[in-house]
Amino acid sequence: MDPTETARYAIEEVCSGRKLDDLDRCYAPNFVDHVNSMEYRGYDGARKSVARYQRIFDDLRFTTKQQVSEGDRVVTHWMLTGSFRGRGVEFSGVVISRFEDGRIAEDWAFSDTIEVAKQLGPWRSLLVAIREWRSILGRN
Repeated sequence: MDPTETARYAIEEVCSGRKLDDLDRCYAPNFVDHVNSMEYRGYDGARKSVARYQRIFDDLRFTTKQQVSEGDRVVTHWMLTGSFRGRGVEFSGVVISRFEDGRIAEDWAFSDTIEVAKQLGPWRSLLVAIREWRSILGRN
């Protein structure tokens, strides 16, 4: 696959959790994932990142809206759809992927978390925050 196809497959299939076993097909072993203010490293980190989204959103799905490629970088504008406790959400973000030897070595992903909170409403947003803190503290 060329880099744009790899980036599309990674976001739509791997990050949505449908083809998580294909991590090594898309990502380098020393992969670094910068997601807003968080950072994940390696395949275990990528699994944790996907698991986090799956914990929050039932029926998680990423869709590629547009891509731009230059040199070893691919920029993907994506849309996430899913639901939390019956409330559907849809928001977009951007990921900049840097490639080495045909696989993604580093990602910088940005999304509008305020838009998520607005769509979920105050109580569901609070539940998400509590669930995430419990997960961080190991009290799931």
